[in-house]
Amino acid sequence: MTGIFITFEGIEGCGKTTQIKLLDDELREMGFPTVLTREPGGTPISERIRAILLDPASSKISPKTELLLYAAGRNQHIYEVISPAISSGKIVLCDRYADATTAYQGA
Repeated sequence: MTGIFITFEGIEGCGKTTQIKLLDDELREMGFPTVLTREPGGTPISERIRAILLDPASSKISPKTELLLYAAGRNQHIYEVISPAISSGKIVLCDRYADATTAYQGA
């Protein structure tokens, strides 16, 4: 069985995290195997990249460098968490993903 990948997107404070946790609880109660994760982050390496991106000392980071760091963190996240979970038939619930990158780094 192949897993499912579901993302929750939206602005800060709109309830993404609350809703994704509610869905995770409901799916688990129904007996579905889930993985709850987030971006940026989701792996130790990706969390270190997140720390760089969110650090006020990184305020002078170029837009292209910022985008590449998000892409690097996402690639690691896919490699370590998302792909293996989907391959093993789990439902992956991700708090933010590519739509957030498009909105924040593309707009």
